[in-house]
Amino acid sequence: MAIPDRGLLDWLDEASAERGLYYANRDDGWDFWSYRDLADLVLRTAAALRAGGVGQGDVVALVQRSSPGFAAGFFGALAAGATPCSIAPPFAFQRADEYEKHAGHLLGTVRPRAVVCDDESLERIRKIAAEAGLDEPVTFDELVAGARPLERPMPLPETALLQFTSGSSGFSRGVEISADALRTNLTGMRRWLGCKPELPAVSWLPVHHDMGLVGFLLNVVVTGFDGWMMQPDDFIRSPLRYLRCINDQGVAMTAMPNFGLSYILRRVRPADLEGLRFDSVRCVIIGAERVDPQVLRDFHALLGPHGLDRGALLPAYGSAEATLAVTGLPPGEGWATREPDYGDAASLAGTAVVGCGRPLEGRTVTIVSEDGEVLPDGQVGEIVVSGVSIASGYVGDTGSASGTSLGGQGLRTGDAGFRCDGQLFVIGRLGDGLKVSGKMVFAESLETLMHQRGVPERRVAVLLGVRDGVPTGVAVFAGVRPGWREIAHEVLSEWLGDAELLAVEVPRGGIAVTSSGKPRRRVIWKAVCAGWFSEATRPLTAD
Repeated sequence: MAIPDRGLLDWLDEASAERGLYYANRDDGWDFWSYRDLADLVLRTAAALRAGGVGQGDVVALVQRSSPGFAAGFFGALAAGATPCSIAPPFAFQRADEYEKHAGHLLGTVRPRAVVCDDESLERIRKIAAEAGLDEPVTFDELVAGARPLERPMPLPETALLQFTSGSSGFSRGVEISADALRTNLTGMRRWLGCKPELPAVSWLPVHHDMGLVGFLLNVVVTGFDGWMMQPDDFIRSPLRYLRCINDQGVAMTAMPNFGLSYILRRVRPADLEGLRFDSVRCVIIGAERVDPQVLRDFHALLGPHGLDRGALLPAYGSAEATLAVTGLPPGEGWATREPDYGDAASLAGTAVVGCGRPLEGRTVTIVSEDGEVLPDGQVGEIVVSGVSIASGYVGDTGSASGTSLGGQGLRTGDAGFRCDGQLFVIGRLGDGLKVSGKMVFAESLETLMHQRGVPERRVAVLLGVRDGVPTGVAVFAGVRPGWREIAHEVLSEWLGDAELLAVEVPRGGIAVTSSGKPRRRVIWKAVCAGWFSEATRPLTAD
């Protein structure tokens, strides 16, 4: 049976009292919100926003954790004819100064008519909003207090979502997603995954990130299946609770970056899984960062004896400018790896790349050279995406060091990759590579090799570039354990030839990252070149 297209607010008219969202609480239980109750809260939110002066096409900024209030705030903004945008709450940043700079830039870029916070974010956002010259923010509970539901939703705004890029190359950029683009992307994901209301799902992803917002929350609500919602820190504290939820609820779908799989492997022992089964899982969508084939193998080795099908591991590729999903592996097929072909240059042996599936319906992916010529299968170049659900444009200043752009060709992603057997294989950011002895080496490839040899994810970031005219590789360590420097030296010296090798040691948590956890490589590189880490920088040797 064909999976139908669904409007973004169609679910309000048919909201179920039996299905809905389950939010993890501190008592190891779950608080249930039926779709019928959520629909009422959505229309109350819409009425409150309209009463507060929000008009058609105005922007409503949501600075909230995953919660019923966030879900109602998002769909309530749409029902009020306004454009929602989700901004990371303070918990996503370890340093207050970095958060204030980040949130101040985003709020200053989109100039929202209303800012809706949760209680824990209010004081910080009040200060940031005042400095940006914005109206006083309001907590969600204050917003809806005493509001009666809007009789019917207002017409959808032209721009149904303002979402932000990761900011790995500098400040995040605001991306305008039309109602049609959002709807078609959600429809494409449902058809790719075979989503049905009777198939429950679980997520710990933050809703300020496109994978957690579009890929999970919006997909779950618009489709109407039960969604089990955890906070990111719930998962960090107890990945076993997440796995128990899959077992207890017969979960069919979940999603996470490669880091999430690695974290489970570090924290969960085979003995912890006694009595648990994962036969129900059809889809573990893996995206947002490069996928390590060894992590996939190890993850299946851990959960496979308990029923997890290898074909349920679904690497995928997407971006904020493409609304979200671009390619994905269909359930049941099983992932594959290929070696990159750099044309006349020698390839990086031993750095096999995981396939991220084929383009979803209505999308076209091509690989182009530096001159814009389409390259044949197998050759590495820039990934270009065209078709439905591409963003309408950027908000405010469109300048960026990321290399990503929207134009006549479609979306020039700034990502390096190749196609083979119809699949897309993603290597890394073009700007994060260095040509050494005729071969192109990518920072993410080198990090993957370090992870495979024992350095945990998120504890090292590799930077590549030319410093004072000299090709340079930098390993930035967030705390150093015995053997890590030797591993980094082994990897960098093997692939970077005569390049200068440096090590920078910062405290744990000291690597600047985006709100989704990616290293801000360009920002850190500029800091290294400017000498900001001079006392923490020294040559990388094997001692």
